[in-house]
Amino acid sequence: MTECYIRVAEDENEEPMEIPSEEDGTVLLSTVAAQFPGACGLRYRSPVSQCMRGVRLVEGVLHAPDADWGNLVYVVNYPKDNKRKMDEMDAASAVKIKRGIQKTSDLIVLGLPWKTSEQDLKDYFSTFGEVIMVQVKRDVKTGNSKGFGFVRFTDYETQIKVMSQRHMIDGRWCDCKLPNSKYFLEQAGPDEPMRSRKVFVGRCTEDMTADDLRQFFMQYGEVTDVFIPKPFRAFAFVTFADDQVAQSLCGEDLIIKGTSVHISNAEPKHNNIHLFSNFPGRSASLAAMFERSQYQYPSSHV
Repeated sequence: MTECYIRVAEDENEEPMEIPSEEDGTVLLSTVAAQFPGACGLRYRSPVSQCMRGVRLVEGVLHAPDADWGNLVYVVNYPKDNKRKMDEMDAASAVKIKRGIQKTSDLIVLGLPWKTSEQDLKDYFSTFGEVIMVQVKRDVKTGNSKGFGFVRFTDYETQIKVMSQRHMIDGRWCDCKLPNSKYFLEQAGPDEPMRSRKVFVGRCTEDMTADDLRQFFMQYGEVTDVFIPKPFRAFAFVTFADDQVAQSLCGEDLIIKGTSVHISNAEPKHNNIHLFSNFPGRSASLAAMFERSQYQYPSSHV
């Protein structure tokens, strides 16, 4: 039998690629794998039954059904674990593409001298790059500075540079950080906007551990905490160092250990902010438990 070509594709609806056969009409699995890495076999749809059928594979050699490859399109088979990994990689790539160019966030400036004005703040930070917004937080009644403020830059690179160092402003060392819930709870008050760095992960399975989730989400950014409630309730919380990473993942369906999970925003509760501050002798573990539980979970994704 002379050499011929068979039509092979990863999916029935995709444009096929022609793969050469051997002189005896068989096709080497290695030939298929050279074009479709990880392939472990072929299947095709029977013209008679319209069901999918597997192609016979013997010692790395694929044999034509009924001794004739015909004009059918053969679909590549992948090992189950490899297919899961490929799906996870595709999902991760899609999210990264969606994120695109990093957007800047409002940075909180801590330790400001009482005399520092918004113009002083703008003049200082303009030396790093273009400033979009500056604000010094003041007491509503007295008008005095609260000792902190906010700044936002045009470029993300400038933001990273500013966050990486301390700043001498009006003779005092100050720090620039991404706003976090702890500072707002203790200093800013309940009327201040909170930039959530925590996401809700719905549709989790019992075999997903905190380490599994941490390892998976680390591909998007630094993970500071993973919390899985006990007893198991099919959801978890993941906290990132960067609120922009958290927000970019919201609304996504991601594949973790072969299971599709839904990512949504963890909604902060504002009503019970100082619940534990009024109890003397409170333990660190109790406070930590409350801090982790201060987020509601969207019931639609459990």
